[in-house]
Amino acid sequence: MERSDAEQTRKRDEHRTWFERFVEVIYRRVSEPPFFFICVGIVVVWFASAPLFSSAKSWQVVIHTIGSVLTLLLLVLLQNAGRRDAEAAQEKLNVLAEGLAALMDSRGADDVDLHKAASELRDAVGLEARH
Repeated sequence: MERSDAEQTRKRDEHRTWFERFVEVIYRRVSEPPFFFICVGIVVVWFASAPLFSSAKSWQVVIHTIGSVLTLLLLVLLQNAGRRDAEAAQEKLNVLAEGLAALMDSRGADDVDLHKAASELRDAVGLEARH
């Protein structure tokens, strides 16, 4: 019996830390149009604030500082999300390779070439080392 998507998500979320859940929320939000418009809004507010500054240099420092801080924070969060996505994809590939190697072994009892190919598959993805 298959689990519902909500059930699978809840089960997966039980093992995540608060930071991983936070990163996932941010990862989803920054790729949506509202985030773009928030960034445009920041630039518009910055541009409109020019008369409030005594020098153009200090006015420019404000947008550079805001941009640098946002870039650094988003880089760290998106890198974390990307790493976890890559690890999840690798785990899926390992499971597929392991299943394929097991199938090849079961069918290759009489076929030396198929048994050799299964062994090469295990060596290529390091399946024995994982167990």
